[in-house]
Amino acid sequence: MNNPFRKYFGPSTLVAAAFIGPGTVTVCTLAGVRSGYVLLWALLFSVIATIVLQEMTGRLGIITQKGFGEAIREQLGNPVIRISAIILVFSAIVVGNIAYEGGNISGAVLGWEELFVGFDVTVGGSVIRLSSLVIGAVAFLLLYSGNFKRIVNVMTALVGIMSIVFVTTAVVIQPDVSAIFKGLFIPTASPDELLTVIALIGTTVVPYNLFLHASTVQERYSSYAQLSEMRVENAVGIVLGGLISMCIVITSAAAADGSLAEINSAADMAGQLEPLLGSWAKSFMGIGLFAAGITSAVTAPLAAAYAAKGMFGWKDDLKDLKFRVVWMLVLFTGMIFSAFSINPVKLIEFAQIANGITLPVIAVFLLYIMNKPLLLGTNSNSTQQNIFGVVVILVTILVGFRSLNSVFNFF
Repeated sequence: MNNPFRKYFGPSTLVAAAFIGPGTVTVCTLAGVRSGYVLLWALLFSVIATIVLQEMTGRLGIITQKGFGEAIREQLGNPVIRISAIILVFSAIVVGNIAYEGGNISGAVLGWEELFVGFDVTVGGSVIRLSSLVIGAVAFLLLYSGNFKRIVNVMTALVGIMSIVFVTTAVVIQPDVSAIFKGLFIPTASPDELLTVIALIGTTVVPYNLFLHASTVQERYSSYAQLSEMRVENAVGIVLGGLISMCIVITSAAAADGSLAEINSAADMAGQLEPLLGSWAKSFMGIGLFAAGITSAVTAPLAAAYAAKGMFGWKDDLKDLKFRVVWMLVLFTGMIFSAFSINPVKLIEFAQIANGITLPVIAVFLLYIMNKPLLLGTNSNSTQQNIFGVVVILVTILVGFRSLNSVFNFF
């Protein structure tokens, strides 16, 4: 018997699972605590921008049956430019995901320890977090199976759990509904809040999801006739992810209630929610953090492998050795960083530099590719899509500048 809801969940659910990670939970929490509801419009814009960009990559993947990395490699005729692009994208996506994977696994561990208990052992004076290894092993088994449908089903379940947790919490805490609508539809931000605005956009519009989506749509869609189905599924997945982010902002804003509450991370939110949720507060935040961490711990290595596959022209499937080597490298490095509580500051700084340069470049090239009739025929971009694409590119330049500024401190 066919599942009537299946058409609403698929490759775009992986995109939502990818951008709702521990970093997003933390950024949204701090945005709510510091600014209340007033920056919700930034998330609304992010959701619309992500839908537009991911629709383009989805259309590219279905029509050409090629990944975004393959399109970049094939459309760049100049060898020097092509090699430079490969190095830049590889650095931003693969090395970047290696840097952030430790945080993804650590976020899942944080959620696990809110629910249960941590497993630590001391070896030669070093404390090893066994919970990190367990969570990494779960991600490994899921990815090693090479079963795309299974990966999507697990990620859909986890995104569903996050939705239930954060939406329920946002409703139970009884926020100011009029303030929510004002924050959604009236863009305002003080000079001190501009970096937070860019951070909210940057946690949603991320470059590696463009590679992930263009490749994963091919696992499900194979004909032009399925474009409308992809667009519906794309909108549902991204809106669901955006709803989760908004509910985190709403919950933290309502919990802080204008006070300068001492909340430095998403884990601190549990204490703020105890007056309303009682003993359930830690469980709610624990489940949410665990789901957010493990979804990103799976999708980040997968996205890195798809990007490498396209840029280097590998033609094989998820069970190909080269493909597996890339995601294993990302996953195992993240496990080590998390297990030994290593803070990969230099690696993250490099990733921020690479992402800061790559995000607007990738957005520009995507727009360029989507306007090539020889490649896409009648499915190339419309004028309206190009206009909004240009707006998104301008925003990605701001996001890229923010990434570079966080490293070099221009201002």
